[in-house]
Amino acid sequence: MNLQQLAAFRAVMMTGTVSGAAEVLGRSQPAVSRMLDRLEADLGLALFERRKGLIMPMPQARRLLDEVERAYVSLDSLQALATRLAKGQGDQVNLAILPALGLSFMPRVIAKFREERPGTRVSLAIRMSPTVEEWAAGQQVDFGFAEMPVRRTGFDTEIFSDSPYIAAVPSDHELADRSCLGPSDLATGPVIYWTPFVAARHLLDQALITSGVRVEALCETSLSGAAYEMVKQGLGIAIIDPYTAVLQHDARIRLIPFRPAIPFSVALLRPQFRPASPAIERMLALAKVERDKVLAEVPS
Repeated sequence: MNLQQLAAFRAVMMTGTVSGAAEVLGRSQPAVSRMLDRLEADLGLALFERRKGLIMPMPQARRLLDEVERAYVSLDSLQALATRLAKGQGDQVNLAILPALGLSFMPRVIAKFREERPGTRVSLAIRMSPTVEEWAAGQQVDFGFAEMPVRRTGFDTEIFSDSPYIAAVPSDHELADRSCLGPSDLATGPVIYWTPFVAARHLLDQALITSGVRVEALCETSLSGAAYEMVKQGLGIAIIDPYTAVLQHDARIRLIPFRPAIPFSVALLRPQFRPASPAIERMLALAKVERDKVLAEVPS
């Protein structure tokens, strides 16, 4: 394998055709085809099925693409660092953050950070928690936020936040005037539910089973932000993380504590072999200040 072969493979996967990849790379179609053939020969692995002029990715090609994308993250970071060092601008903070904190919370922190350190470059990657863990374990980021429990090693872990999930209810819903909701209240439905690979889904399932409650779940999502938007559209009740609940506040939604509490525990992941700079420490300090402000607004 070499970088040109990987670039050709990546371009074909992104564009869906050899001709599209050739245009992106500024190469001829035959040249791109030869690079793909060489890559498959070097790997000893068929990546594409070719039929009547079409090229169809095989399942192993999609798996390989995941690894190639991670390699490109490292290469992009290396190139950007070299450019900044050449200009005498070496400070950078690389973050990998789960969506609940990455979409609204961290941009607020970064804005305050940039007021103090306008010359420091910040790279924010928003990824699901397993990927955040993987990047932290691979020493690819300066720190990350991921939902507990974490399953990898290679980083130091501390609890950053431990405020529970909260119910989001349309303001005109019959439950909107309640001071607290429980599993039995979800039976009134409809409920906007988590997809099965979200940790909170299993905790909510356990609470419902223990209470002998069945719910009507017509919509599922993996993101609190999407669930919140569905509640705004009157599609049902959702159990969402406290950061999304506070930072996406809308008068059309009531936030109500849910009991038994479903923990939303966020871990700070710090790679063990990636030394922390003063810029990183300052970013974390600002994040903790902003965290306290946000969680102070969560109804209890």
